[in-house]
Amino acid sequence: MTADEYLARAKSLAPCVPSLAPGTPVRPIRTVGVLGAGTMGCGIAMACANVGLSVTLVDSSADALERGTQRVAVEYGASVARGRIDQAESASRIARIVPQASCDALASSDLIIEAVYEDLALKQSLFRIIDSVAKPGALLATNTSGLDINAIASVTRRPADVVGAHFFSPAQVMKLLEVVRADATSDEAIASLMAWAPTLGKVPVLSQVNEGFIGNALFRQYHREAHFMVEEGASPAAVDSAQVGFGYAMGLFAVHDMAGNDVGYPTKKAQIANRPAGRRYTDLILDLCDAGRLGQKAGAGWYRYDRSSANPRKPVADPWIDNWLSQKRSELGMVPRAVSPDEIVDRCIFSMVNEAAKLLERGIAQRASDIDVAMVLGYGFPAARGGPLFHADALGLGKVLAAIEGFQKAHGWWWEPAPLLRQLVAQGQSLSTWEQPQAN
Repeated sequence: MTADEYLARAKSLAPCVPSLAPGTPVRPIRTVGVLGAGTMGCGIAMACANVGLSVTLVDSSADALERGTQRVAVEYGASVARGRIDQAESASRIARIVPQASCDALASSDLIIEAVYEDLALKQSLFRIIDSVAKPGALLATNTSGLDINAIASVTRRPADVVGAHFFSPAQVMKLLEVVRADATSDEAIASLMAWAPTLGKVPVLSQVNEGFIGNALFRQYHREAHFMVEEGASPAAVDSAQVGFGYAMGLFAVHDMAGNDVGYPTKKAQIANRPAGRRYTDLILDLCDAGRLGQKAGAGWYRYDRSSANPRKPVADPWIDNWLSQKRSELGMVPRAVSPDEIVDRCIFSMVNEAAKLLERGIAQRASDIDVAMVLGYGFPAARGGPLFHADALGLGKVLAAIEGFQKAHGWWWEPAPLLRQLVAQGQSLSTWEQPQAN
């Protein structure tokens, strides 16, 4: 089976949830309320308006609501300029998104999606309000990228109606939707959201509650190993070059600079105090922010950016980073070494394979191919390689396990091999075709 054939099959399987009883009711979703008029909220509102749904966009801040409506108008204007839609269609889509300043306006929505920034206390406070205004039978979704949805659902009187709906930015473009099932989420809520996602042109991947769900749980491994290798002696440009050579459109450090190195800075800082002992961690990106190197928006990050050039977003290697990293390695007691492109790729990719196997063991994902779909559609994994698990099978799962065992000897705790990997290798089975066994 080719990678294209595998991914086509994986995408068609993703909306199917074998654990749901046949005939589980699906609630109609004709009207959508979006709470939060930031980048994500506006993107979600546009994704809904694009397919003819009526959207109520709510934000208690008049300034935020104004910025949001302007953002929507600018995005649709750009689509007209590119010839993707005409002016009449742009006006029609804009008219479907009705801005409102009060959560009371959400009362008639079939689905309410909270899309504010990642703060558990804030989301809980908003869900108390949503719970008080939403009509009976409304689905209540949170767009969190990794917070505990059980904790969010617990503040409502209807936890069975609460579900995770993790969109990816820009939400009106990206094709992945992680649907997250909390402990109390009903079969009906899951069936409804899994059926609704394809009407938006999105592929839904079901996850159980987990830190980072599926996609971010794997991406965290990719991120960690890339940063570890920079501490060990690789340059950011060398890591990026190896990742692009593997097939990624951009390397991780160029992506950091584009998104902003300070994304999630307060949360990451706060997590330091509670990290378990006995493991290696890296805080390079936090230290870089403390040095004012926030990325493209600051003119400097892991690279520098010449705002006066014809291409102000082009990353340019910066000697400042070389000197800064030399100092950081000295502080960490690291003796710099050469890190080959093969090692860069293997550590970044195999760390995700090992984590994926652990998620499958724990029942976080319902099938291995869902994980590959998530990484290709949401995180830029090269589609030509089919996803990290398909790629591991193509290389030979025994070879991948041997590499992981070698990395464990060299680098310790993070590389403890997943028992499922050992089991599949011993049985001569593949990883990418693995599915959760269903009760008879």
